[in-house]
Amino acid sequence: MEPQRKLINSVDGCVDEALRGLVGASGGLSLLKGHRVVLRADLGELKGKVALLSGGGSGHEPAHAGYVGAGMLSAAVAGGVFASPPPTSVLAAILALHGAGASGVLLIVKNYTGDRLNFGLAAEQARNQGVPVDMVVVAEDCAFDRPSKAGRRGLCGTVFIHKLAGALAEEGCSLDQIVAELTDVLKGIGTLGVSLSPCSVPGCLPSFDLPPGDMELGLGIHGEPGIKRSKVATADEVVKTMIDHMTNPHSQSHLPLSSGDSVVLCVNNLGALSCLEMAVVTGAAVTCLESRGVEVARVMSGAFMTSLEMAGASLTLMKVNPERLRLFDADTGAPAWPNLGGVRVSGRSYDVEPPVMITRPQDDVHSEGPLSPVMREALEKICSLLLEKQEELNSLDRASGDGDCGNTHAQAARAIQEWLRDHVTPGCPGRLLSVLAGLVQEKMGGSSGALYSLFLAAAAAGHVTEGRSDAAAWARAVHAGTQAMRRYGGADPGDRTMLDALCPAADELMKLTAAPPAGRMAALRAAAQAASSGAEATRGLTARAGRASYIAADRVTLPDPGAVAVASIFRAVLETLEEK
Repeated sequence: MEPQRKLINSVDGCVDEALRGLVGASGGLSLLKGHRVVLRADLGELKGKVALLSGGGSGHEPAHAGYVGAGMLSAAVAGGVFASPPPTSVLAAILALHGAGASGVLLIVKNYTGDRLNFGLAAEQARNQGVPVDMVVVAEDCAFDRPSKAGRRGLCGTVFIHKLAGALAEEGCSLDQIVAELTDVLKGIGTLGVSLSPCSVPGCLPSFDLPPGDMELGLGIHGEPGIKRSKVATADEVVKTMIDHMTNPHSQSHLPLSSGDSVVLCVNNLGALSCLEMAVVTGAAVTCLESRGVEVARVMSGAFMTSLEMAGASLTLMKVNPERLRLFDADTGAPAWPNLGGVRVSGRSYDVEPPVMITRPQDDVHSEGPLSPVMREALEKICSLLLEKQEELNSLDRASGDGDCGNTHAQAARAIQEWLRDHVTPGCPGRLLSVLAGLVQEKMGGSSGALYSLFLAAAAAGHVTEGRSDAAAWARAVHAGTQAMRRYGGADPGDRTMLDALCPAADELMKLTAAPPAGRMAALRAAAQAASSGAEATRGLTARAGRASYIAADRVTLPDPGAVAVASIFRAVLETLEEK
């Protein structure tokens, strides 16, 4: 099977070209040089007000950059297709908004591990520089009766939060007031999606298989597994099934909805439904809600948070009162919202200079040492192995996620290879770890990039002596990294993540502390074996959480791709040391 054809110039450049196309066609937007950040062109209007920043992976257009403008977002950060943006770009956006005179910055983040990790890391870094920052996590998915530990996914309801937050900020409300109001609003928002076809990341195979004539209910906006497959029914039947499921009181993720309630309805095109189908679905949704005694105060119908070329739709309901309806109706200049104003586009410059960033460790001048050759060899072997496994990791990821794990690791591998070509390998392992942390934080993106940067930065901080490594400090640093990942990403060992390979490997590494020199290789072999065993242990969990649970009982189960990547890295390091 060949990858789905798309009308783009290149896989690598499509996100940047799309952003420039959006900004170039809109009179109210600017680009932050060197970053995939779209800003309001009138940043001076933010002085004394709370600035709003959102973002996430690309492929969901017009989200999120389409909602930047007066009365909505102040800026949006774009990652690669279906990959969360790196924290360096998020931090650049925060500092740009703070530098424009904003009284504080609110991050509006969908509940995905990568987004929470990368936006959370940037928020902590911004706070350390004196910027008042808070974060609201949107998690309004109504699909699962019993959500996983990571919670409900963030979907198209995020657009409602952008709108209400923008109106509150425009009226001069404080950061705490906006957070309190949005927290309450989120209790009355629910979303559920249905798809008749898969989507595909540019240059890749479809994210999952869906036979003609079948539909999948409750899937995520990256093609993550839903809850049920069935034959395509009529629009009325599908809409009734969706609303019944969304409001089922026996589900832990349901939206409480009663006769007499007033709602705003959003019928969102996931990318490839025709306008005719969208109009039919919209009419069916209004009729269904009214038959239950629910007042439909406003209707939005169109493409608001898509999933590339996926043929499907999602329904979002937001319970409203007169005050919230007033905020919803407030004017905005965001280009993806219907009440746009005319502004001359041609002949203006929409690039702005980025804020001054902290010095990057990868730019520092380093000197070699006795350990430099072996560390360079280990890095080269790791990079080669990750590039070899790119499609294998993507394939594993497609079975249970969005299919970009191999691409994300390959981005980091190429960035490290490029750096190695022009730099000496530092003789101090701590300095090398700092360089690697800087590279993955800037170039890798996704959940993996945030996690690796956490580990590498923590390990660098725990490295005490020039040219030597204190094993106990390294083990404590790894433990601190796992705690940070659990804090920002909402994950624990057993959640089918890298932690399932890292935790047992870290336990074995702790034994290096007491091992005599002759026994250290045995401890390293045990760590590599523990990482591999941990990756393999995710196999059953993937099957229970993935599509195999209802597609085919005899389907071959697969391990978590992130855990497989971690095990491969441990194995590459061990092989390099054994060769020496």
